[in-house]
Amino acid sequence: MFTNENESISTTVLNEGQNKAIIYFGGNAENVDNNANNFSKIFKDYTVYLVKYRGYGNSTGKPTEKGLYSDALTIYDAIKNKYENISIIGRSLGTGVATYLASKRKIDKLVLVTPFDSLQSVAQELFPIYPMSLLLQDKYKSIDRVDEIKADTLVLIAEKDQTIKRIHTENLVKKFPVSQITSKVIKNVGHNSISNSRLYYTLLKKYFQNI
Repeated sequence: MFTNENESISTTVLNEGQNKAIIYFGGNAENVDNNANNFSKIFKDYTVYLVKYRGYGNSTGKPTEKGLYSDALTIYDAIKNKYENISIIGRSLGTGVATYLASKRKIDKLVLVTPFDSLQSVAQELFPIYPMSLLLQDKYKSIDRVDEIKADTLVLIAEKDQTIKRIHTENLVKKFPVSQITSKVIKNVGHNSISNSRLYYTLLKKYFQNI
């Protein structure tokens, strides 16, 4: 449990005692504990922090873009001296939090699962007649942070993603230097079912084991 801005941020910690760490930021309303069994197996050499956003699990408060960013920094700063390096995995909405943290702190590896260029651009495409730049309070502009991200980055794309259209992921990928980023498409899965694929976990394991 971490404390920030008078809020309590709950995390599930896996494989305690390792000298490297991974912080996981899940999707909107995702039960991050559903990852515990698989992550504890494929990340045996890492202590993994599954972050429960404000208002979810035992965490207090309400989830806002500003609040989630602040919590991410707080968690990183609280654990940084315990590990030789820290990596980040973000999924869907969590990719917005992950890119923010990666742009502000030293990160070893970054994984973005079904990411978007910005939540604002996704919403603008869905509602083209409305000025989302004015109406949308939380914009999660990941694409604006790419220049500040120095970590090697893996992007995992769901072939049949109906929530985040491919163009929004590709816009983000193209902003990275080619030498810094690798993207993989997992076939026959959607936005929410990507983690049901065995290949999903195989790619994660290989990436963190440098296979």
